[in-house]
Amino acid sequence: MIYDWTPPDNFEISPRFRLSIEERIARLESDADWDEAQVSRLDNIDHIRRQMRLVAAERAEAMRMRVFLDRATTRLPGRLIAL
Repeated sequence: MIYDWTPPDNFEISPRFRLSIEERIARLESDADWDEAQVSRLDNIDHIRRQMRLVAAERAEAMRMRVFLDRATTRLPGRLIAL
């Protein structure tokens, strides 16, 4: 089930968390492309339907994460040397 949730504006995330979300988006989009390419190998219409639902879910999750990142600002890393 896909929920219609939007994060609040003006919140910060760490650079490391942003990177992990960006990597997850890339994996989801790559997996969606691969799963969609596999449809041509399927014969059963029910299998094809389930495969396309999987592709749609992967793309929807990637889009949701993109919206999250668009609304977030990245926190600046702390100073390494005390001034």
